[in-house]
Amino acid sequence: MFQSCVSVSRDEWLLDPEITFLNHGSYGALPRIVSAEQDRWRRRMEWHPADFMTHELPQAIRDVTSRLATFVGGHGKNFVLIENATVGCNTVLSSLIFSADDEILLTDHGYPAIRNAAEHAALRAGARVVEVSVPFPVSDPSQVIEAVGSKLGSRTRLVILDHVTSPTAIIFPVRELSSLCRAAGARVLIDGAHGPGMLSLDIPSIGADWYVGNCHKWLMAPKGSAFLWVNPARQVDLHPLVISHGYGRGFAAEFDWTGTRDPTAWLAVPAAIDFHNQIGGPSLRERNAQLARESATLLATHWKTERGSADLLTGSMAAVRLPLRGVASPERAQELRAQLFEVQRIEVAITAFARSLWTRISAQAYNEPADYERLAQAFQPLT
Repeated sequence: MFQSCVSVSRDEWLLDPEITFLNHGSYGALPRIVSAEQDRWRRRMEWHPADFMTHELPQAIRDVTSRLATFVGGHGKNFVLIENATVGCNTVLSSLIFSADDEILLTDHGYPAIRNAAEHAALRAGARVVEVSVPFPVSDPSQVIEAVGSKLGSRTRLVILDHVTSPTAIIFPVRELSSLCRAAGARVLIDGAHGPGMLSLDIPSIGADWYVGNCHKWLMAPKGSAFLWVNPARQVDLHPLVISHGYGRGFAAEFDWTGTRDPTAWLAVPAAIDFHNQIGGPSLRERNAQLARESATLLATHWKTERGSADLLTGSMAAVRLPLRGVASPERAQELRAQLFEVQRIEVAITAFARSLWTRISAQAYNEPADYERLAQAFQPLT
């Protein structure tokens, strides 16, 4: 039975109080205190824009990377700030040189935008994308490891792995997978879009070459805040998507300034880390995971269906098969999601995967068991 050690009023967030919000995983939700910190930075920037951009911002960015490093592991000099995880993955793909017949390996649980970026990079070089089919539902990490290992070959140059899969909410065993891939001679890029704030991280210990993470999701920073961690051995040949004044001056210099933009989402990240820690930190992450797991079991039991992953592979998101027959298409999934919101005022992700329709629930500090009980009643079990 779920018992929360974290008590936080939903009023701490800017969310519409009339909505049952079970979709934190898509775009996050901004706490009022973090929003106020971003506003404070914006006012500070506009008070004297030239001085701020020229003299204050460079050190402020490095201060943020140092705070991030303390939170997710590593050293600030190996982090740069970017807009989102998709930008980070594109950055890595654009900096690598592929040859004809090289292979870029990814799984069928990956984020569609990253699949598109990999296809684009492969097309330019005459390389090819190889997709690994990972079993779903999944009950044991060995199923993921065996699936990826079966597709590694002598032509595999890059493996892109999700830390937490977007459509299916599975925590991949990234340490074991990174070791397996690098032993086969492949470089490893981890798409950790959902990692920061959901999982307790020590990024360097994963053993990947690159790790991208969003701050706007589970860390609850403003939209447009994310980071790219790069193994020191891979920094020399990595460049931002926009080449600017810092070109040739080193890893951090190239990324920290690519032109005029609003950096206040990045500068509010320390406030998001503070808020995350103030409302529980590790205990918050465990509380959210427990709520997601127990609520997923509740839904699967009520609907007489099944969960997408066992507890060991489930964090603060979980996939549950919907009790529906018929065509399982992306179009139908979106129709159901819109209908659920319009009629029930429930916001939750619905996806089509493995020939079935699934709901992907999220659990954040503002959620309670009653939210998922309401979702359970929205669909009738199959008989």
